[in-house]
Amino acid sequence: MPTTPSSTYRLQLNAAFTFDDAVAQVPYLASLGVSHLFCSPILQAAPGSMHGYDVVDHAAISAECGGEDGFRRLASAAREHGLGLVVDVVPNHMAVPTPLWLNRALWDVLRAGPESEFAGWFDIDLSRSRAILMPVLGRRIGDELAEGSIVVEERDIAGTPQRVVAYHDHVFPIRPGTEDLPLDELLDQQWYRLAYWKVGNDELNYRRFFDVDTLAAIRVEDQDVFDASHALLIRLYEEGLIDGFRIDHPDGLATPRGYLQKLQRATGGCWVVVEKILEPHETLPAGSRCAGTTGYDALLRVAGLFHDPAQLPRLDELWERVAPGEGWFTASLLRAKEEVVRTMLFAEVNRLVSIAVAICDSDVRLRDHTRRQLDRAIRALLIHMDRYRAYVEPGLPAPDAERQVIVDAADRARADLDEDEQATLDLIVALACGDTGVAGTGGAESLPPVAAHPVTTELPDAQQDIAELRAEFMVRFAQTCGPVMAKSKEDTAFYRWSRFIGVNEVGSEPTLVGVSVDDFHSFGEQLTTDWPATMTTLSTHDTKRSEDVRARLAALLEHSKDWDACVTELRAATDGQRNAVDGPTELLLWQTLAATWRLPGTLAGAAPITAERLDAYLTKAMREAKQHTTWTAPDQAYEQAVLDLAHLALTDERCVAALDAFTAVTQESVRCAVLGAKLLQLTMPGVPDVYQGCEVVDLSLVDPDNRRPVDYVHRADLLAAVDASRQQSLDAEKLLVTSRALRLRRDHPDAFRGETSTYAPVPSTSGHAVAFARGIRDDGVTAVAVATRLPTTLAERGGWSEHQVILPEGRYTDAFTGREVEGGAVALADVLADLPVALLVAAR
Repeated sequence: MPTTPSSTYRLQLNAAFTFDDAVAQVPYLASLGVSHLFCSPILQAAPGSMHGYDVVDHAAISAECGGEDGFRRLASAAREHGLGLVVDVVPNHMAVPTPLWLNRALWDVLRAGPESEFAGWFDIDLSRSRAILMPVLGRRIGDELAEGSIVVEERDIAGTPQRVVAYHDHVFPIRPGTEDLPLDELLDQQWYRLAYWKVGNDELNYRRFFDVDTLAAIRVEDQDVFDASHALLIRLYEEGLIDGFRIDHPDGLATPRGYLQKLQRATGGCWVVVEKILEPHETLPAGSRCAGTTGYDALLRVAGLFHDPAQLPRLDELWERVAPGEGWFTASLLRAKEEVVRTMLFAEVNRLVSIAVAICDSDVRLRDHTRRQLDRAIRALLIHMDRYRAYVEPGLPAPDAERQVIVDAADRARADLDEDEQATLDLIVALACGDTGVAGTGGAESLPPVAAHPVTTELPDAQQDIAELRAEFMVRFAQTCGPVMAKSKEDTAFYRWSRFIGVNEVGSEPTLVGVSVDDFHSFGEQLTTDWPATMTTLSTHDTKRSEDVRARLAALLEHSKDWDACVTELRAATDGQRNAVDGPTELLLWQTLAATWRLPGTLAGAAPITAERLDAYLTKAMREAKQHTTWTAPDQAYEQAVLDLAHLALTDERCVAALDAFTAVTQESVRCAVLGAKLLQLTMPGVPDVYQGCEVVDLSLVDPDNRRPVDYVHRADLLAAVDASRQQSLDAEKLLVTSRALRLRRDHPDAFRGETSTYAPVPSTSGHAVAFARGIRDDGVTAVAVATRLPTTLAERGGWSEHQVILPEGRYTDAFTGREVEGGAVALADVLADLPVALLVAAR
């Protein structure tokens, strides 16, 4: 019988935190109240992997983490404590590792080409005229050959001596029958082409994960590839060792819905959530065979409750003062998209253009659409897509809603194109949607149907069936939309536009600040109706900032006047040093310092962020912004100027005093946001995930900062103290809220997730309170969650005063304080007398 978790706890597994290390924490996690451990990918990854998303062998469990025996020990320990396991799955890609032979499938393809048993695995070009590009050389190949750095020699490959092509640490197989050729002829006869690393973005001919050359896509839409890449995980599921799956990046797949259908058939219908990043205006497409998303949509709504949009004008003024001329986010995002499609994703876009050219060459009616026009139309449409992809697939009618996504993007793109290019854009829309007709400049152009499955092993030529060409265009256009959005928005514009970085988050929108109580309730009701077993989250391994860093940033809005004064003092104290730093980076630094500064009552905030952590974060932020420095062409002088400013701010007495003062002023706002957000996430509809360590205050930044070791000994000791009522601190309060909410969910799972659960807004007389009741259909209310929002504005208005919350009839006990409350109209000042949150459990 398929199992739906009542809650999950995410663990980042690697050589430094193995299955056996996780076993040691099982008693603590069981006491915390979670129902399932949520493991990062467990299959064999590339050497030294700290995250597991770079799989090299689907038939083995990570040896560094303890292998299959270690995983079985973890599963056994979990079962002994009443816990289950959920596992992260990477269906979209495999690693191109060093050494390459660790990926046996890819090694064999590079050796044998189309004769390899794995030739159909990878989304690569195996035509003889276009060998698989391996962009690993430090210089152009002519220079490397002249230097003698590329050699043929014997190496030990998986215990067997083999003659290989070697370039420093990189080794490549030799195509059978070419071993004795002169080196330049031998290289020319291989199924791969060694190339200068900078050639990759221009000519790469295998599909990759976003712009990462070392992650090669696999064709999991092929049943044989699906079966081989999922056999081990499904066997462990059938044995009862795994209860469900989190699917990484399904938007990269050729047919996401088809993949989920395969997975449901293979498992008999297990609990599956997908890492689908929904834009604020977007919902999961109809027919998705999953329980829901991994929760970024919930993060947006929960965090937004603690943002005061009325204070935005002061932050706008500050942005314009510190970063004059930078403009607004929409323009910044469009500029980033234009750069991404022109540079780092050039190869993917060029491939689309080549397919479109082949389609036009195959049909006399379409030949007047030139390569330049096709290129400009495709780029414009990609740039103006407002989400990760539309869900249209070859061989299936395009749903009206999904087709409209592409049509709307085209409407926005038209202003970027000349008059002659409008008809070409119509053609590209038709190709992307799988339409059979498109209006051209000379009348209606009728196109053949789209094939059910695209051909992906070689670039089609003009002789190939146009239906197969069109199928490939549909798939590749959809697969390219996601990388364009991700690399432009999350990994570029978010680091350039720093008006208020609390909303520069995965699944969020920097122009959307603040969520009303009514909108939050509408979202909760929608989840209850449509996605009652979806995942919810506040922090993940991919979030730009932890939930508590964002809670501290929320206080910037609520105390915008104080923040303005703080920034003014920080700028005055560093006047001579900051002149070499641009405005957006400067504001990013000030906000980062405020959100990671010392915070009383927390272990994570016992001291300000260290210089080492801040340096690593700022270096990543600057290079992702790509304004002054990049990963491939770092500007050491500019980077050092930013780091020098950061180091000064960490030590200068005036800066330290300003940040300490702002922390003191915002302490209660931060407390309300930390506790309120956690309570709401843990009790709203869905299955809540707690990211490792976030049961207490966590002040982590983007990965790899958020993958640092977790002090579980401290957390276990603190939980024991909380249970004995011996500890009072913000850490203790967050752990109290987390453990009591998780335990309540564990004891009453059907009241909080699944089709029998109910969600009902609980009215109050103040917009500073958000409350809702959870229960079981036809069985009444189980509990009522109450949280305080925007406490500073509340205090300015006289506090709770006579304000009331109207509880359902009955008698309740607060799970946090033990206070008993009668149903009906109750004073909020009484319900929230000790904490800014309450979890009222109905008497039975």
